[in-house]
Amino acid sequence: MKQTRWAQHYWKLQLYISQCRANFCREERLLAPFDSKTTNSEESGMMRMSKVHVDLSPIKIEQEMVKKVDEEEDDEPLSPKARLFHAPGLNCCVVSMLGSRTKLNVDAIKAGLEHPLHPHFSTVLVMDDKRRGEMKWRKTKIDVDNHVIVPSIDPDNIKSPDKFVEDYVANLTMTPMDLSKPLWELHLLNLQTSDAEAIIILRSHHSIGDGASLMSYLFSSSHRKPSLPHKSSLKDKKEIERVGFWRRFLNMARLSLQMIWNTFVGVCLWLATALFLKDTETPIKGGVRVELNPKRFVRRTFTLDDIKLVKNAMNVTVNDVLLGITEAGLSHYLNRRYAGEEDKVTSASAKKDNLPKDILLRATHYVNLRIPPTESKALAHTEDEKKIKVVTGTKVGYLLLPFSIAMRNDPLEYIHNVKSAVDRRKSSLEASFSLYITGILLKYFGFKAIAALYYRILSNTTMTYTNMVGSLEEVDYLGHPLTYIAFGTYGYPRTLSIHFISYIRKMTMLIAVDEGAIPDPDQLCDDIGAALQSAKDAVIQRGLVN
Repeated sequence: MKQTRWAQHYWKLQLYISQCRANFCREERLLAPFDSKTTNSEESGMMRMSKVHVDLSPIKIEQEMVKKVDEEEDDEPLSPKARLFHAPGLNCCVVSMLGSRTKLNVDAIKAGLEHPLHPHFSTVLVMDDKRRGEMKWRKTKIDVDNHVIVPSIDPDNIKSPDKFVEDYVANLTMTPMDLSKPLWELHLLNLQTSDAEAIIILRSHHSIGDGASLMSYLFSSSHRKPSLPHKSSLKDKKEIERVGFWRRFLNMARLSLQMIWNTFVGVCLWLATALFLKDTETPIKGGVRVELNPKRFVRRTFTLDDIKLVKNAMNVTVNDVLLGITEAGLSHYLNRRYAGEEDKVTSASAKKDNLPKDILLRATHYVNLRIPPTESKALAHTEDEKKIKVVTGTKVGYLLLPFSIAMRNDPLEYIHNVKSAVDRRKSSLEASFSLYITGILLKYFGFKAIAALYYRILSNTTMTYTNMVGSLEEVDYLGHPLTYIAFGTYGYPRTLSIHFISYIRKMTMLIAVDEGAIPDPDQLCDDIGAALQSAKDAVIQRGLVN
């Protein structure tokens, strides 16, 4: 067996040497016309280099090649979803903004990153030419100084620290990531803002991990155990047992047929969107190649108690409330944009209805398909290290969720409309289909075809929406207690992305906008905040609060 294995390595070595010789000869022929100005010193240097290669020991070369072959065998292939994030037009990155309650200890953070807990923070992206350019992760040793950036900041010359942070992140979106090293970088800003003593900005490529992966990494880096909410069931077990067998059987049959039908409709709409169905060209709809434009990230914080007050009064979920106020905020913002510049100074409630009829505006609502999404296997503490287990990769599907853009007198009607649309998609396999169809199409049609299809779906819809659950108690990042956590994305054909994350008793909203389409993102945030206040006032006035 040992001889067979060494024979395999030997033939791999011979193949590699022959490929190197062929590549060298080919490059020599290609570069020959451009090397006419080579100096004598350069020629002598080349001769010395050639002599060095001739004098190398064959045994040393074989050992190095065997080591390289072993490294290649340990490489981890990228998932189909992760590969999509490296396609042209879909080169997506995640921006994680963390507010620190204390000043940053740069040395302590660097020490904590020497051995990062996220597996892909110490891997580099490589291409396997033997398998048609297949992308793989390869373990490597990281140099923390190449990943941690500490800009020189003079607080006395900064009029608005919050605006400075927005400008800093916007500049990051114009800088491509260096693919020759692990695809992440940490920016440490020792600058006091309105709600933090310092800011930590983690920029990572989306192929490293999705929001759940980064959240698990954040919790694993905390010295404090996070408190995650448990998902409550809709019905009590005893109540289900009281229902007769035939009634339960008929109910399950009804739900199964409903799921099959809703999945069929969702798949048909998915195919129609990929082929011809486009959203209405509203003022916030992006044009051609909008993924290349810089993005501005604007943050707002809401009180989680206000959201739960509306949730309990209407017997809906937190996500239903967030989607409802997003729909209401978009309706009022677009109504102002359609009204013209002179009406922007007036109150939104006093405006007439300026919206066109039958606006089709859809969001790709991303859903975490890991089971369970909260505190259990995905984010459970390991018995040995008492740390959060870091989940890797991207395992998210998406729903094509339509927003009903209209001016309504009842602020709660927005939440009712969104709830009915979300419930239909919850009772389907649309999100799972969107994830697993990627691998199937990649296998039979190739990487370029599925990338073009996914790009077309994003181009034919308007915005992105995500909602994540954070810790109920305060956590820290490498010893720095956090006042807020916010995630955002950029790099794909979108002019608007809205991301919500709950943390302690707050709900943080981070929107990423293309200022060419949305020049006043603060106004959009204000409209969403006003929609939440209107919903809260409505449930109180109607006596729906217990």
